[in-house]
Amino acid sequence: MAIFECAEIKKHYGSNFALNGFSVKVEPGRIVGLLGPNGSGKTTLMKLANGLLTCDSGEILINGEKPGKNSKMIISYLPDKNYLPNWMNCDKLMDFFADFYADFDRQRAEVMLSGLGLDRKQPIRQMSKGTREKVQLIMVMSRRAKLYLLDEPIGGVDPATRDYILETIIRNYDTDASVIISTHLISDVEKILDDVIFIDKGKNVLFSSVDDIRSQHNRSVDEYFREVFRCSGSY
Repeated sequence: MAIFECAEIKKHYGSNFALNGFSVKVEPGRIVGLLGPNGSGKTTLMKLANGLLTCDSGEILINGEKPGKNSKMIISYLPDKNYLPNWMNCDKLMDFFADFYADFDRQRAEVMLSGLGLDRKQPIRQMSKGTREKVQLIMVMSRRAKLYLLDEPIGGVDPATRDYILETIIRNYDTDASVIISTHLISDVEKILDDVIFIDKGKNVLFSSVDDIRSQHNRSVDEYFREVFRCSGSY
């Protein structure tokens, strides 16, 4: 059974379609890049999958069920903006996540946080942007979820922080779970991807394994993305 499936979903804001007949099927155990220009529908798709928005038409299934209470129990979601309460410190954050999520692995979180070498009593508001990004990702990846939805996890941070974030993702998801990473920083993230979805103007332009792109087109994912979107006029 697919862990994440979309069938002809549409979502519009006024007369503008954020998603326009988007379909895809993601199997368990895959790391998938959701790749597209700004405004292509990536964040809308993430919010729909997490039950924060509803489709105008079409259907989304998470592990065979529509988004709702049961799907929220198996999805760990990283939004594209910081959502951690600024007054909390790391210890309070772990208490908060443990209260809300039955699958939160506190030991996993403590091991990753100790690697940052930070004062766990320091409030979030006193941390640098890069450190806040790392802490937020650690909280999300410390859940033993079946589906991780990560919206722009490496956007707006320095290259060293990007490397740390990608290493954290690859080391801390369960191998039978799937990860969907929305990003436009393709050259940074493609080294950890199994599959890619190219999305443009709310449509699925391409769904392929990374290996197939490299073998069939003799290009990196980043190079092929630029070629496809240059031809479409979106890049």
